[in-house]
Amino acid sequence: MVRGEQLYVQHCSNCHQKSGEGLGLLYPPVNVSDYMDKNFENVLCLMKYGVSGELVVNGKSFNQPMPGLRSLSDLEIAEIATYIYNSGQHKKGLILVTDVEKIMN
Repeated sequence: MVRGEQLYVQHCSNCHQKSGEGLGLLYPPVNVSDYMDKNFENVLCLMKYGVSGELVVNGKSFNQPMPGLRSLSDLEIAEIATYIYNSGQHKKGLILVTDVEKIMN
């Protein structure tokens, strides 16, 4: 298991599931997600800062708060992002820590 996958399993899979399919209408999918495709910078920020309120993913409304993981480093966010953005329908390639730093700062 690569580090990004390990971090995803540790921090994200409880809600989004190991498969990335999400959990019903509680937690949105990450493996096939139009929201992720259109909101790359927001997705990175959500990992660290969380979100509350409605998100529409693949035409479905999700309104469960997502806690942020403020302890994640920019490198860890880059590793998780590389993993989720290269699984399922996504084929974004390597997400660099310098890209995350620009977005977070």
